[in-house]
Amino acid sequence: MKNVSLISAIALVAATAGSAQAQTLEKVISEGVLACGVSEGVPGFSNPNSEGVWEGLDVDICRAVAAAVLGDSDAVRFSPLTSSQKILAVSSGQVDMTSRTTTWTMKRDSSEGVDFTQVVFYDGQGFMVRAESGITDANQLDSATVCVTTGTTTELNLADFARAQNITIEPVVFEGKREAVAAYESGRCDALTTDASQLGAFRTSFIDPEAHTILDTLISKEPLAPLVAHGDNQWKDIVTWTIFGLISAEELGITSENVEDLAANSDNPDVQRLLGVSGDTGGFIGLEGTWMKDVIASVGNYGEIFDRNLTQTLGLERGLNAQWNDGGILYAMPIR
Repeated sequence: MKNVSLISAIALVAATAGSAQAQTLEKVISEGVLACGVSEGVPGFSNPNSEGVWEGLDVDICRAVAAAVLGDSDAVRFSPLTSSQKILAVSSGQVDMTSRTTTWTMKRDSSEGVDFTQVVFYDGQGFMVRAESGITDANQLDSATVCVTTGTTTELNLADFARAQNITIEPVVFEGKREAVAAYESGRCDALTTDASQLGAFRTSFIDPEAHTILDTLISKEPLAPLVAHGDNQWKDIVTWTIFGLISAEELGITSENVEDLAANSDNPDVQRLLGVSGDTGGFIGLEGTWMKDVIASVGNYGEIFDRNLTQTLGLERGLNAQWNDGGILYAMPIR
């Protein structure tokens, strides 16, 4: 009986803790705003424009969730977070979610009080050097100084790479990515390392972009995904399936321009379910039936988000982030 009582007590505590965590949807609805953690400024992903309005792929993911939950993609309060803050801000409840070029790793997902949702960008870690250095391969960085942000997978990958290649690299560590980029541009380091897409983004802001070369070498896999607090399964489902909805919309050819017409006239069962014409997919996760119709009308599908934030502004190609039936690995679970 003692064992049964102990098990019952543990179950009660777990259930109580779980119910305490499962309040994010109610909180967001009550406050009428989604608190979303973003970067301190990465062009194409999350960066304030000249008018102070946040823009980027990660920003649009936040706006998509706000549209799904509140019917208003502008109902977002953006919180710039450093690399050392991005996990704690979610686990402590400071923000409702983080959409901030964050790599999905086992340690983060299992032991730091957060859950990852769905990958929104597949990337890899690379290096940028000055063109005049003559360096064409990362293996030539022996004895080099490399600017890197602390508390990131980038820092760990750099150490692993040096050890695996039996070369000596001196990391010059910074708290924030802005500081690391500024230090590299000023000549304090021989190279800068971070996700390859971010290297391209930062290079566009340099005085002479052509004076800097991004090496072809990639030393890691960097699946970037939004994260939420551990224990709130409903909220995790909402963020996850909103992202799947964006990916599905592109696959089905639903855009911000034709969403109203397709909602009224499409005979495709998949389109009808996604737009709330049939079934109750919104009800599965506690949202209105038109949740994805509201999202697509506000921010477009995944392809539209990628194009305006990364292709048009940075010249990035889809690559791995193309749809699964178009040479990439972007794949949404069935919404039905």
